[in-house]
Amino acid sequence: QVQLVESGGGSVQAGGSLRLSCAASGATVSRTCMGWFRQAPGEERERVATIDADGTTSYADSVKGRLTISQDNAKNTLSLQMNALKPDDTGMYYCAASRAPYCTQWTSFVYWGQGTQVTVSS
Repeated sequence: QVQLVESGGGSVQAGGSLRLSCAASGATVSRTCMGWFRQAPGEERERVATIDADGTTSYADSVKGRLTISQDNAKNTLSLQMNALKPDDTGMYYCAASRAPYCTQWTSFVYWGQGTQVTVSS
């Protein structure tokens, strides 16, 4: 049974920073394609960042240079460092895991956390 539990969300002003964490159990973060997604009210869920089993990362154009995905193998956690936040970054952020080691645009993410809210005010 794979469980993903996010933490670290909150409310910040534009330009501020937050760090999201995702504690994984039942899956090894370092061996799995994992990602962060977000969904704003009334919008479709958006893939924000992914990381492969070999550490290769990929980002949505809207977050490149501001958000950084990483994995802590010792703690079996996934993180998302968020800097220079903008109001458009507001949304529910979800941690997700696939069953494959490498991420592609067709990767199916089958395990999801409950989400953590990020609110950025102008």
